[in-house]
Amino acid sequence: MDNKGAFWHHFTDVQDPRMDRSKRHKLVDILFIAVAAVIAGADSFVEIEIYGERKHDWLREFLELPNGIASHDTFGRVFAAIDGSQLKECFLRWIATIAKTIGGEVIAVDGKSARRSFDKANGKSAIHVVSAWASENRIVLGQVKVDEKSNEITAIPELLSMLEIQNCIITIDAMGCQRAIAEVIQGKGADYVLALKGNQGTLREDVELFFEDAEEHDFKGSEYEYHKTFDKDHGRIETREYWIVSELDWLEQKKRWAGLRTIGMVRSHRTVDGKTTVETRHFISSLGLNAEQFGRAVRQHWGIESAPQAHSKEVHYGLNICA
Repeated sequence: MDNKGAFWHHFTDVQDPRMDRSKRHKLVDILFIAVAAVIAGADSFVEIEIYGERKHDWLREFLELPNGIASHDTFGRVFAAIDGSQLKECFLRWIATIAKTIGGEVIAVDGKSARRSFDKANGKSAIHVVSAWASENRIVLGQVKVDEKSNEITAIPELLSMLEIQNCIITIDAMGCQRAIAEVIQGKGADYVLALKGNQGTLREDVELFFEDAEEHDFKGSEYEYHKTFDKDHGRIETREYWIVSELDWLEQKKRWAGLRTIGMVRSHRTVDGKTTVETRHFISSLGLNAEQFGRAVRQHWGIESAPQAHSKEVHYGLNICA
């Protein structure tokens, strides 16, 4: 199967919204050029047209292009008229074939506001989406727009239900620390690492107090593992320490969380321009007693959070083409 055939195989359900007399450009050509351009960095329909013109000779190797490259207005009209739900389903099927998740891969679920989606003139707030980022594949596996009358808590289960995440590790910031979300993750055969905040009764306070006491007594009597990493880059020095504990009989809320096996603490010492800051965060997890694995999951999620432009670009593209 050639490049166009392999691509179109996953997009056959997308119905062409145009009348026959207005079809100067094949739908498969329009979709392929748009997706290729977006992956290459195009950020608007004008840039998609420019990409098509610059890559015309290459595109002709597997696209028919009977009337050359469509104009940016044509790209805009077609995507405005296409059934977004059809395109979204097809796009996710295609992504699934080129981004097979790996057992143990970290999938970071993160919410961000899409760039340039704020419409001040019409009084519309920025569009907020929740995305799932595959750390090994370095690709957004899927995303869900957060309803204006809702929040990430309802969008995250919807997103997870769309994905094949078996044997992966799902990391979510404190907003996603919800029992229902833990159940969804476990039900799909995946593990979780959830950041704690004060939205689950006394859970965060109980975990914080435990670690304070455990550190004071050098973790005596606790089943735990410790891991440490050191990074130095462009004047920044960062040391991270990871503790993970599996003895949770004392934790009253343990039975309320599906698959809860461990709790973790991360302490980060960051030095920039001679100034050092210290941050401590706490987590619950379904992972076993493996501090290195726990540390890798947290570190890869932090990598997404600390690179908002790289991540938001995929979010922005997904909205333009798939929403």
